[in-house]
Amino acid sequence: GYGPVLIFCLLFGMGGAFISLLFSKTAAKWMMGVRVIPSDTSDQSLRELLETVHQFARRANLPGLPEVGVYDSPEINAFATGPSKSNSLVAVSTGLLRRMDRSAIEGVLAHEVAHIANGDMVTMTLIQGVVNAFVLFLARIFAFGVSAALRGRDESGQVMGGGFFMHYVFVYLFEIVFTVFGAVLTCWFSRQREFRADAGGLLIAGKERMIGALRALQQAYGGPVNQKESMAFQSLKISGRTGGLMALLTTHPPLDERIARLQRLGH
Repeated sequence: GYGPVLIFCLLFGMGGAFISLLFSKTAAKWMMGVRVIPSDTSDQSLRELLETVHQFARRANLPGLPEVGVYDSPEINAFATGPSKSNSLVAVSTGLLRRMDRSAIEGVLAHEVAHIANGDMVTMTLIQGVVNAFVLFLARIFAFGVSAALRGRDESGQVMGGGFFMHYVFVYLFEIVFTVFGAVLTCWFSRQREFRADAGGLLIAGKERMIGALRALQQAYGGPVNQKESMAFQSLKISGRTGGLMALLTTHPPLDERIARLQRLGH
């Protein structure tokens, strides 16, 4: 019965991913404490932030202007989220606004708008959903194979090691193994989307602003990046690892590599 199992895994794996995407903007506002900037704000700095994002959105030909918000955090951070290009949110931290100059901030905003224009939220959700589905499917197929092999070796006809209980133990073990392999694939796609968002940001705001934003991060975190700081970056995340297994599990490429790629691109 591979067919019903595959259908179940596709519905369960992809369904969960797309439900998360559907509520991503609402969840981000609630979890991060994002305060959406009203269009009639009297705060000059917030008005400039709002107008910059909307200007970049028009350059990127987005079908709808993103909401723009700010949340309290000392980290240099920004992110884009939302279920579609016409229903999105760009949010920046107060730490980014305090610690970056205007040109670098514009580079960050252009990068986030490029994520929306490229449809990265939907693309990564689709990839994650497919990976989830195949993790569930392959784990059950491999667990069934191991259980059948053990049953074949048991002359009494019982599954060695505890019957159905051991079967589900194998399911969970294989889910862990395949989740790791799936994460490697998902992270590879994520790194490629970051390169593409950098290139899109270059077209929106210019090479100088994009490279300036990445170099500003290098200056702010010139030393070793601790785990808390590394986890805080959602848009221009620093990756200090360039080799080994952990490099395969990073969602963002190293800053040096991103800067080098931008320098090879046109103006």
